[in-house]
Amino acid sequence: MTTRMIFAGFGGQGVMLMGQIISLAGMIQGKNVTWMPSYGPEMRGGTANCTVVISDEPVASPVTDKAEVIVAMNIPSLLKFESHVEKDGFLFLNESVIDREAHRNDISIVKVPCNEIADELGNLRVANMVMLGAVVGATNVVDSESIFKALEKKLSGGKASLIEINKQAILKGMEIAKKSLK
Repeated sequence: MTTRMIFAGFGGQGVMLMGQIISLAGMIQGKNVTWMPSYGPEMRGGTANCTVVISDEPVASPVTDKAEVIVAMNIPSLLKFESHVEKDGFLFLNESVIDREAHRNDISIVKVPCNEIADELGNLRVANMVMLGAVVGATNVVDSESIFKALEKKLSGGKASLIEINKQAILKGMEIAKKSLK
């Protein structure tokens, strides 16, 4: 099985980190993985997105126009990528920032109050991990054990103190996704 994903938002929202962690989780599970970043003119505040492909087969190309999973962390990302979701795919919206509805009725739309949950946890910077948890919880593209191992590898060294709050954020996101898709 092959799952193509696009994570999109403003620079500084952690979309690259989401892609890196889910890619690493796929590798931990022995899958074939690609991660390809794309930045706007500025690193922080400009648009940023990354494409992730996780597959049981070798991945021919990291480039994709359509994806089974799209994450939109802001309105410009929703406007740009909503049409790129494959039929029966998933569109994840950061409803803390996106104040409009998606227009598709042939996909699953998962609204996640990322910023509010991150604020409840005490660190707004984990909003991206709330969303990542929602993606994992809804799609099961990787398992939670692998996502936590990937998080620990990515946040080693000086960032190790952030592992626990990021795990909590992922778990909250998984909860939201499971409730949303009932």
